[in-house]
Amino acid sequence: MSHEGFTAQHRVTGQITAWAGFIVVQGYSIASGLGFLSLKSPLDPVGTPFLPIMALLIILMAPLLVVTMVAVHAYAAPERKVYSVTALAFMILLAGITSSVNFAVLIVSSQADFAGAPWLPLFLPYKWPAVAYAMDVFAWDWFYALSMLCAAPIFREGRLEQMIRIVMLISGGLSLLGLIVLPFAVLPSIVISIVGWGVAGPIVFLLLAIVFGRTQPGSGVRRA
Repeated sequence: MSHEGFTAQHRVTGQITAWAGFIVVQGYSIASGLGFLSLKSPLDPVGTPFLPIMALLIILMAPLLVVTMVAVHAYAAPERKVYSVTALAFMILLAGITSSVNFAVLIVSSQADFAGAPWLPLFLPYKWPAVAYAMDVFAWDWFYALSMLCAAPIFREGRLEQMIRIVMLISGGLSLLGLIVLPFAVLPSIVISIVGWGVAGPIVFLLLAIVFGRTQPGSGVRRA
């Protein structure tokens, strides 16, 4: 497969952001896991110190995911660029929404002036069905899922690319399934989604970092 548009800059940047994305997502998974374990009920809102850490990690994570998808677009063969540019567009939408939501959660909800505001429980608690939580769920279970599903057809050559395609389909498919289940069962939806983007997602970016490192810039050759 031709990678003529995949430059040395794409390779290095893609490796760095994919590895960094993998590490940050892992950190988020640990923080969110500890946060949910600290709750008396799974439907209670996650509180401090876990919620600010989770929000900060999401804000750091979002640009890493976008830049990694830029490298994926450069890596894609010319006949598959339609998939990569669509996946990039969906990832940008994800990053914009989740960064905005988590910035609001991190900054606004911590302000003492808003502590007693009657509207606060409807908008900012990180629990269902608060608006901030619903928007974040929509961003990850819809736009992230679409980004993964659109990017999957790019990877077809060799065992490593086939692994990336399979894990992308699993990650995107489970995230989308979580959104479908949400109106009927909130807790199972949360679990399905977390497995989709929180377990399979880091594996996607780990594999992308590896395949970028094995690809010679401007060629169709991967190092063994």
